Amino acid sequence: MNIVFLDAKTIGKDISLDLFNNFGNFMAYDVILTKNDLLQKTKNANIIITNKIVIDKTVIDNAKYLKLICVAATGTNNIDLDYANEKGIIVKNVAGYSTKSVVQHTFTLLFYLLEKIKFYDNLVKNGKWCESKIFTNLDKPFWEISGKTWGIIGLGAIGKEVAKIAKCFGANVIYYSTSGKNKTDEYKRVSLDELLKQSKIISIHAPLNKKTNNLITKDKLSKIKDGSIILNLGRGGIINENDLAEILEVKNIYVGLDVTKNEPLKKNSPLLKVKNNDNFVITPHIAWSSIEARKELIQKVAENIKIFLKEKR
Repeated sequence: MNIVFLDAKTIGKDISLDLFNNFGNFMAYDVILTKNDLLQKTKNANIIITNKIVIDKTVIDNAKYLKLICVAATGTNNIDLDYANEKGIIVKNVAGYSTKSVVQHTFTLLFYLLEKIKFYDNLVKNGKWCESKIFTNLDKPFWEISGKTWGIIGLGAIGKEVAKIAKCFGANVIYYSTSGKNKTDEYKRVSLDELLKQSKIISIHAPLNKKTNNLITKDKLSKIKDGSIILNLGRGGIINENDLAEILEVKNIYVGLDVTKNEPLKKNSPLLKVKNNDNFVITPHIAWSSIEARKELIQKVAENIKIFLKEKR
């Protein structure tokens, strides 16, 4: 088997890819940037591994020996699934590998905003606390999760795990199902407007699709209570970024993002022009990427290849 990994840099250099050598002639590229290079590097491939690089009709037609596409991620929106199926090419993704990592990052963003960590860290490091007449500082009050309503948008595996931990903190959990399919008697299911109006903490754990694209606009953001926190750990297109940047300047809400519509963020993004930065934090799509999650991801990609080869024989 000729196996190529098109964007191995997205997995990190600290994660070994040696196990793929067991399956044949393996070649890993940091990241392929041009279409011509992509066509050249995949033309003799039997197996393609990709995280985010697009495998479209042109790539599939050019790769005459292609039998399997392994997506080193859960989402398969970068693959022309219909055409791959038409050509008899199997597509395998990996699900569930990053749940713990994303849940942990959800709470990381929450506590950073909730407890005003940026302000208090700066207060100490710039020497202002040294000048204080008392032992503490209460300039930026924070509140407890206990007794507050936590609204979850998207109650899949990640949303359910966040709900379980939020409940341990004493939160009253409610949820909105973007698909309409997720149901549970453990938490109250409400409309999106109800969730936005009632919740002190809102976290998004939904995929991007026709139902969720541009789901949260200026109108929806205006319904959120003053002082509330909204976190997006789903996909960037779920929140309208122009509206978000605008509302952050006029409304007292706190926002934590790990995903944006364009990744990496474009230099002219309205999110980079927000002046009210104390209420706003962005991380570069890292919630999924704990060391453990990335190791498990590679193990599961290898397992997908192993199963394919076994079935092929």
